[in-house]
Amino acid sequence: MGIKNHLEVENKTGKAWILFLCFSCSLLFVNAQQAENKDWWKSTTVYQIYPRSFYDTNGDGIGDIKGIIEKLDYLKNLGYETIWISPFTESPQRDFGYDISNYTAISPQYGTMQLFDTLLQQVHKRGMKLIFDLVMNHTSDQHEWFKESASSRTNPKADWYVWKNGKGKNGTKRPNNWRAMSGNWAWTYSPERKQFYYNAFLPFQPDLNYNNPAVKEAMFNVARFWLNKGVDGFRLDIISAIYEDSLLRNNPPSGRLTPSDKSLTIFFQHVKNNFLQEKSFSFSTELRQVTDEYTNSKRVLVGESHGAEKTLRRFCLDAGKPGLDMVFMFNAISMPFKAKKYHKMIENFEQYFAEPLMPTLVFSNHDRTRTITRLGGSVAKRKLQTLFQFTARGVPFTYFGEEIGIPKVRIPLKQGQDAIAIQNKKLPQGLVDLSKETLNRDECRTPMLWNNSANAGFCSPEVKPWLPTAKSYAEINVETQESDSNSLLNFYRNILHLRSKTPALQDGTFELAKNLCSNKILAYYRTLRNEKYLVVLNMSKSKVKNKISGGKQLISTHRNSENTTLLPYEGKLIKIE
Repeated sequence: MGIKNHLEVENKTGKAWILFLCFSCSLLFVNAQQAENKDWWKSTTVYQIYPRSFYDTNGDGIGDIKGIIEKLDYLKNLGYETIWISPFTESPQRDFGYDISNYTAISPQYGTMQLFDTLLQQVHKRGMKLIFDLVMNHTSDQHEWFKESASSRTNPKADWYVWKNGKGKNGTKRPNNWRAMSGNWAWTYSPERKQFYYNAFLPFQPDLNYNNPAVKEAMFNVARFWLNKGVDGFRLDIISAIYEDSLLRNNPPSGRLTPSDKSLTIFFQHVKNNFLQEKSFSFSTELRQVTDEYTNSKRVLVGESHGAEKTLRRFCLDAGKPGLDMVFMFNAISMPFKAKKYHKMIENFEQYFAEPLMPTLVFSNHDRTRTITRLGGSVAKRKLQTLFQFTARGVPFTYFGEEIGIPKVRIPLKQGQDAIAIQNKKLPQGLVDLSKETLNRDECRTPMLWNNSANAGFCSPEVKPWLPTAKSYAEINVETQESDSNSLLNFYRNILHLRSKTPALQDGTFELAKNLCSNKILAYYRTLRNEKYLVVLNMSKSKVKNKISGGKQLISTHRNSENTTLLPYEGKLIKIE
């Protein structure tokens, strides 16, 4: 072979090797990106926006989509990575969006579909994710599907909702003794059909019939509509209510008046036959298959359900099949602020939600008493709880305004706009005030406090907001806390940014530091590869001797932290060196 030909062969061979190496490297890069993309939800931080109360831009006293767009930089700068927005789809607003009349349209009070598209674009432009409520269990009684279903027993959608004949001579007695989770009876009579329809919640929220394949496919197509638009997932409203006992057996009695975070009880009835049915768990795996159709980016599913950890786990993994990515662990909301209680709670989370599953860390939402009120107004306790929430293993969820400590605003039942408050308005207010939980959800949905101007900057001073703002808005607001380095808001910012640059706090293993734990102290390690961190929390009102030697303190909940002691309600994050 001539020198020229030999060089040409070598040149071609070299180019081929270069191309092969480039191709191999690109495959490794793509696979690494896909793996990272797939697990983004495990390390994210989530901020819940109740749109009606976040920021009003059009002067009607109601928050809107444009208001969310204008405040995206606030959330980005705080350090949040994912936004969850409560319902903004078309609705009569009797339950403020959780009664949907059109799943693929925007409620005019909040904006337009074009504005939503802009919101989604602006969220993604900032490298953030967006999920929102998908209310699959029920619709509004104003939805066209229900109007047709209620019109006769023979129409094409007659079987799209759960209809049953009543008992008694005229068929006007309820089919069974079921209570709804909102306390009312779970059956509502329709004179038009001369039958009862089932409502797991309020009477104007009829339940869809998921035993009908057409209903299931229609709702899966609703999910696809939003996934096609590019949303990053859904928070699934009360997924535990999707199915009911097919035999309509009566519910057994219970010794509890009010619901528990671990059991489904209401008005001395255990609602075991209309919640948490076996088919609800398999439904989660079917819905997961729908989101898995979208291979360009992982779409996440977060479920709402009450129940013990062992039961909740089945929504995520049922009979070996993957279902939801996460489910809310409401037990944390009502957990007493005591080290031993938190210790046991974490052990349960780790037992039932070990890898590849992930627990959620949630202390508030749009249905529950504001966290700072639950903690007796203590900012010190709130900072300590926040340090726990952003350093323990799990996905942290923050309800809007918790980062500045918005308190519960007392609104008497008789003045309530909330459907549950209206339903219970005849209850004695004194009895209501004794409860740790609010029967008027307006009290935890009052407007965001942006500054110390009239209406706290939520809406124009001359406009009446849809709910009253907290009276303490002059001191408790974003603008004031921004300028105070020791504020709750700046503590949130510091821990969020520290978490974002510390992989061990996002994806590291979790281990209780049992030698440090006590009746007053909760302590644990987060470890990833060769990096190890210790979190120690003094959950008592007294000083405790510091048993930790060495390491570098990265953050403390207290400005005047001491080396030899842990101050009352002080928490520290320490890098082990």
